Amino acid sequence: MLKTGETTVRYDLESRTLKFADDVSQYVNSLPVKTSNIENGKQLVRSAGSVGANYIEANESLSKKDFVMRIKICRKEAKESRFWLRLTKPNGDIERQEQLIQEATELTKIFGSILEKSK
Repeated sequence: MLKTGETTVRYDLESRTLKFADDVSQYVNSLPVKTSNIENGKQLVRSAGSVGANYIEANESLSKKDFVMRIKICRKEAKESRFWLRLTKPNGDIERQEQLIQEATELTKIFGSILEKSK
């Protein structure tokens, strides 16, 4: 929760990870049809979707140990997404690729911070 003045605003990481997965899917669909983009794109879509899916699972976890494990998986999948993003070859839309790499980096840091606070 973030406090702004008198009001409390809930930071919705579920929505953010859903948007990331959706943005990645749109990005992959815009890539030139090349064997490397097809194969790397498949991996990218899987890892980007897994970030959000595992975050939902973490929120529904039955124990702290399970929560920590799911958050570790979220962090791992965000790192993996960054890797696959770097391997894709867009047609001139480098800015979009860089924005997605930045978001994957930020998500990695957020999940790392959650892990530190969970100790």
